[in-house]
Amino acid sequence: MFERITFSGNTIDRLDGLRHDAAAVASLRDDPSSRFLPFHDLKPWITLSGSPRLGWVAGKTLDSATVKGFEPLLLGRLDGAARFALALDSDHPPGANGKFIDVRSVAPQLAAAESGLLAQARSLLDWHTHHRHCACCGTLTVVAKGGAQRDCPTCAAHHFPRNDPVVIMLVTRGDDCLLGRQHRFAEDFWSCLAGFIEPGETVEAAVRREVREEAGVEVDAVRYLGSQPWPFPASLMLGCHGEATSTAITVDDRELADVQWFSRERVAEMLARCDGDHGLRLPRAYAIAHHLVRYWLEG
Repeated sequence: MFERITFSGNTIDRLDGLRHDAAAVASLRDDPSSRFLPFHDLKPWITLSGSPRLGWVAGKTLDSATVKGFEPLLLGRLDGAARFALALDSDHPPGANGKFIDVRSVAPQLAAAESGLLAQARSLLDWHTHHRHCACCGTLTVVAKGGAQRDCPTCAAHHFPRNDPVVIMLVTRGDDCLLGRQHRFAEDFWSCLAGFIEPGETVEAAVRREVREEAGVEVDAVRYLGSQPWPFPASLMLGCHGEATSTAITVDDRELADVQWFSRERVAEMLARCDGDHGLRLPRAYAIAHHLVRYWLEG
């Protein structure tokens, strides 16, 4: 079930064996059959004829467009054609019947494979935009392997796109589960606890530490259930279930506004209201937290 979550359905051939050949990548960029996904301010071009779809355009359509900062980034090959992502300086429409739309807004409306490609493209573009200089010597780096890395021409260091691992866990004890509310959440919106994995830490240890730090609850058994790319900017959400060995809560109010235990019956009601704007509710189906809760409710 976790492979069908938004951002998790990417099936593109990433062409790893070809990326080392700069001439081959350039040839693909010039190939009339290749298709490009334009972004402006990290918003993708979406075709709105019928259901929303990624707005792939031909290279010749972009001849007069101003590319922002770096060459188009090779995503891979799909349906027989190479696919690239590129950032544009202008929000001038690169095609008809479309619009630049925020990723959070449009991704839940896309097919799973398209939302997965969108996650790949957005994360890569964001990384190339914000990591242009060598972390070792400060020199401006250059795009390599079609965008799969950046190389430093001065000290020869290689730099690779970031992908930050995050544990997100539904902690339960009997027929109750532990949910938290961040300060930025609406007062009646709750979700699973989550946090970044620290250096030298396993997934299981991160689950136990985060729950202890944020809620003061001890966790014993931890089970990995599934994952979800989260391109804001480049996280990989590792969904887990944890079994609590204590129930007393001590909230770290620097991290969370509140943490509470909820009964199975109440959580079922909250999940049913996930698409609404009022009443106690949980994340919508595009978030892995929704599926962690549903997995528990369905036994």
